[in-house]
Amino acid sequence: MILKANRSLWRSLTLAAALSVAAAPIADACTRVVYHGPEDRILTARSMDWSLPMLSNLWVFPRGMERNGEAGENSLTWTSKYGSMIVSGYDFSTVDGMNEAGLVANMLWLVASEYPKNDGSKPEMSLSIWAQYFMDNYGSVAEAVEDLEANPFDVVTADVPDQPGRLAKVHLSLSDASGDSAILEWLDGELVIHHGPQYRTMTNDPPYDQQLAVKRYWQDVNPRETLPGTTRSSDRFTRADTYIDMVVQSDDPRIAAAAAMSVVRNASVPYGINTPDAPNLSTTRWRVVADHKDKLFYVESAISPNLFWVDLNNLDFSAEAGVRMLDLGVDMVTLQSGEVSADFKPAEPFKFEPVN
Repeated sequence: MILKANRSLWRSLTLAAALSVAAAPIADACTRVVYHGPEDRILTARSMDWSLPMLSNLWVFPRGMERNGEAGENSLTWTSKYGSMIVSGYDFSTVDGMNEAGLVANMLWLVASEYPKNDGSKPEMSLSIWAQYFMDNYGSVAEAVEDLEANPFDVVTADVPDQPGRLAKVHLSLSDASGDSAILEWLDGELVIHHGPQYRTMTNDPPYDQQLAVKRYWQDVNPRETLPGTTRSSDRFTRADTYIDMVVQSDDPRIAAAAAMSVVRNASVPYGINTPDAPNLSTTRWRVVADHKDKLFYVESAISPNLFWVDLNNLDFSAEAGVRMLDLGVDMVTLQSGEVSADFKPAEPFKFEPVN
């Protein structure tokens, strides 16, 4: 069953509940925020915060790829309708990216996630290919949400890489060139969807309806005098949600990208930070900004002096062009600069992590 988020729920939460969220334990962290500029200049920015070094390469996947949900005999199958450029997690999962229609998907950690126990009535899909499924199949958020309601499927998780016994638990955001957004969460085995352009900001725990309670509280505070400054999820949410409206609003792609990147930098975790009483606090490994209007995808590694970008208009997404990869290495250590679409090399597609 897919549950539409009750928009009145968060309005009824008390200040005490909101403050209890702010005191929640710190988990592996990321931040995602959408910039709504003038003249339909829409950008999605996110940070990837992770507790261990992470292999993240850029991949180009063409149209026409035959896919399956990598979840055993009951896996969902499809053929990719859209080409996409994605960021991999360990080269066996899609964690971020944009397709040729301008749809962006971002996966962020959510400890509260509880995935369904499938009874065989619905097809299944590995968490590793969940984000890729949406970029393969949809050109807009509305189209994706409508199809999810008509054709539901279950998601299956597995252990985090190099952390046996610790299940991967994430929620997913979608955004598109119209400025529309959706937040998808598996809670108590049910898929909860928050759908609308107002859902621009997302961090980690707690579940999204409680993040919105924090947002409501801080709306009554003058942001020029007081904003929370820690790296906790609720504090990062508040800063990103506030600053995305305070930065310069411009249709100039360079200025808009600078504004969006400055917000997600402000919500990042300092590199190599070590807090003994918060062992799950995660350093920011990389940041990306996707310009939905001009199909530009900016990338910044925390350990690189350079920001670089891919112009998706320069990529060939035809089936004949095949799969290509830009090798960035662990924590994107390989130095890149400027526009790099010509630097992708032919490659065999990576194998999405299967769940049996």
